[in-house]
Amino acid sequence: MPALPTLAGHFWTIAPVLRHRARPAIAPAAVEWSTELPDERLGRIRLRGLFRDRPSSDTAVIVVHGLGGTTVTHYCLTAARVADAAGVACLRLALRGADRDGEDLYHGGVSEDLHAAVASSALARFRRIYVLAFSLGGHVALRYALASGVARDPRVRAVAAICSPLDLELGAQHIDSAAAILYRRHVLTGLKAMYVACAARRTMPAPVDRVLAVRTIREWDSLTVVPRYDFESVESYYAQMSVGPRLAELELPALLVSHPHDPMVPPWTYERHLAQKLPALEHRVLSSGGHVGYPTGIDLGEQGPRGVEAQALSWLLRH
Repeated sequence: MPALPTLAGHFWTIAPVLRHRARPAIAPAAVEWSTELPDERLGRIRLRGLFRDRPSSDTAVIVVHGLGGTTVTHYCLTAARVADAAGVACLRLALRGADRDGEDLYHGGVSEDLHAAVASSALARFRRIYVLAFSLGGHVALRYALASGVARDPRVRAVAAICSPLDLELGAQHIDSAAAILYRRHVLTGLKAMYVACAARRTMPAPVDRVLAVRTIREWDSLTVVPRYDFESVESYYAQMSVGPRLAELELPALLVSHPHDPMVPPWTYERHLAQKLPALEHRVLSSGGHVGYPTGIDLGEQGPRGVEAQALSWLLRH
């Protein structure tokens, strides 16, 4: 039987969200950023984000949010502050449609968005680029780090995935379980807002009222992701996009940070994928925390400031 998350795991998942709502965290000043990428169905898609340049630095980090998140979700703001303290530029990337701009819908394998961000004019001058990504955004980052048919920019040196799923099928099974109902509702609220924004601009694969009635992640994926991206079924989507079975193909150094009592991505959903030889992947297990929420002062064994985001950035900068 899978281990249940502890009360502390729930606390460290929920408390940062409530604290951010009550007293929003402040990130370094940033400017609006955008770029475009081609799409076979829609023609061109505009990506958006927030960019903080550091003219004296030749290094940039791309920060990617999780499922239902945005560029101003609490962990993205923390990552932006950490990058600024380290003296490196930071692009907080919104996966397609995540900022409710109505452009499109993203899914767990849209590594094309990272390719487009890296190739954008704003990042053209940087010699080194890293990716620091959270939850499902980390899954996207790991997909980007795989061997693929799309030529990857050699300036990208490493990626870090924090509290990220590796198996979309098992992840959906867990988040759709009764034990995760509060987290599922939270995630679906963000996804539905994204869908409504898209439906205001273009014809969508399912009626808005039907999507607003969705109660599970599997149902969301079946109604939206599967028809939008021409997958044969939701099972086919999960099987084709899941990074776990392909971790041995990683071509970039990658860091995975997890916690055994993460109530949204528990170990039973990914541990079998870590049981193989993975020369490019380092796995660090947190001693305390929840899902993308943890105490300050966490030490991952890296030099430099403490804290998960700061330690992950230190790991990235070593590569």
